Amino acid sequence: MAEPLLDRARRAGRRLRVNGDARAHYVVCGRDALAYWVVRALLATELQAGRVRITLVVPERPRSDEPDGRDLQGVEVVRADRLDEVTFRRAGLAGADGLALLHQDDVGNMHAALCAQEVEPRLRLVVRMFNTGLANGVRQIFPDSAVLSDASMAAPAFVAAALGEVAPTHFRHGGRTLYVARRDDVRPTDVVCGVADTHDPQQVRLLPADERAADLVIAEATGAPPGTELAARRLRRARRRRRPLTVLLRAVRSFATRKIGVAVIVLLVVIGVLGWLNGYAAHRGWADSLYLTLVTTLTGQDPNPDKPAGEQIMQVVLNLAGLALIPLITAVVVDGIVNARLALHSGRIQPERSGHVVVVGLGNVGTRVMAQLCDFGVEVVAIDKVPEPRGGALARRLGVPLIVGDAALEETLQSASVGGCQALVVVSTDDETNLQAALNGRAVNPELQVVLRLFDGHFAERIQQAFGIGVSRSVSYLAAPSFAAALLDRAVIATIPVGRHALLVTEVSVAAGSALDGRPLAAVGRAESVRLLAHARAGQRLDWAPDPRLVIVAGDRLTVVARRAGLNALLREAAPPPPEDPVAPTPRQPEE
Repeated sequence: MAEPLLDRARRAGRRLRVNGDARAHYVVCGRDALAYWVVRALLATELQAGRVRITLVVPERPRSDEPDGRDLQGVEVVRADRLDEVTFRRAGLAGADGLALLHQDDVGNMHAALCAQEVEPRLRLVVRMFNTGLANGVRQIFPDSAVLSDASMAAPAFVAAALGEVAPTHFRHGGRTLYVARRDDVRPTDVVCGVADTHDPQQVRLLPADERAADLVIAEATGAPPGTELAARRLRRARRRRRPLTVLLRAVRSFATRKIGVAVIVLLVVIGVLGWLNGYAAHRGWADSLYLTLVTTLTGQDPNPDKPAGEQIMQVVLNLAGLALIPLITAVVVDGIVNARLALHSGRIQPERSGHVVVVGLGNVGTRVMAQLCDFGVEVVAIDKVPEPRGGALARRLGVPLIVGDAALEETLQSASVGGCQALVVVSTDDETNLQAALNGRAVNPELQVVLRLFDGHFAERIQQAFGIGVSRSVSYLAAPSFAAALLDRAVIATIPVGRHALLVTEVSVAAGSALDGRPLAAVGRAESVRLLAHARAGQRLDWAPDPRLVIVAGDRLTVVARRAGLNALLREAAPPPPEDPVAPTPRQPEE
């Protein structure tokens, strides 16, 4: 940590020499709502209030109707379609404290990072990437960098909402896998600390002084069954055995198109009526009438000019009907074979299911949601317009059926058995399709749990209120705090949403000479503000049950869960003391 801090001190000195502005300078490059929410998060950070300068680089023209931050007050906007050295110099990147590259293009962000390095070699870099496997390579090229995926951050929120869990947070830290749960759903020995008292939804208490009053807790995932209602819910989500007979019936149902089916039915009705009339006129029984009708229709034989005129007319009509029946039978067979092959290829022939989750859209977010649901043992059915979406290969590897079709159509949702699913997660990149799919899903099943992705957070709130859709979320809104924290070089491990509030799990390093240096660990925690989770000396492993009387020394690492205001105060106490102003020399008195 000493080297980055020294680099920042040099950059601050350079800013003072160039323009006399000592404020921290951050450059944000984006073209969608993520850039908007990241800038909003930076402006709302109390620690940096009034002491931060933000430059936003956006395309010349907006790419969509969603906000991208160019209208925010107090933000310098640079319009450019290319992220190169010229653009970065226009944005004042030289001497800046951090750069956030938030475009949805992994290769483009990598190229922009290399261009930025030419302008400012020592720079805090935050890169948005879907392929987080490139993170190690980016860190080798840019030592002071963070690679984040908004899809990975937002997916747990959609998964938790679909499964009806209390919070989407599960994370790994210090060799432990931790998650947020109800106290009644976990074993008492697995509880790490209390998080919130939510008994009164109108007055949620975060980090109450008495941990025993918290019904929402952080617990360790030990793999042991909790023996509670949570276990029963997970068992009900187990994969159900597919029924071959149901698949066969649905295949027969989709064998021919509606128009050909109606034509065949009408023709068979005409043949049946004429055959009955022919048998009635000839005074035949029903068996003989059926025989004569089939022979006359299919072969056209047995002409007899001595028959009464009525029988001759009906025989001619039956022969004509027979001529029409043969091509129709051929059309049904050909059309049925083609439709069956298309239905099998697109996944529309599926067994009736219940208790599964339908995921619409296998893009960045949908792929993460599908994978996490499968990790939890939940049966998933995916829908996407594209035959080979981004998550198609993973769906095949996980055995997830993929239905190719428009989720805005009710028949596509019916093929996914949306009427019997436990949740419909709509996370495609088209707001209109998402909303239509959610409303159609509700029309099929009024009690359906719908988790809807909308890019505009304000629009999502209005949709939730107007249509009664249970959960509407914006991926950008969920991921923005982590991007902003990474840009400020805060080690945010996880974000815990509790109603309209949020708690941050982070690791704080204690600097030499800071206000915390030499104080006991008991001084870290504050009721309803900060709670200590673990403590570690420099180079040692985390202690999850530290002695509160232990004295803090420089280099200690404190893992805490805190509200934003409490975290800002803790960071100020853990930061090194500000440099003292040099004492001005006293003027020398003349000798008498």
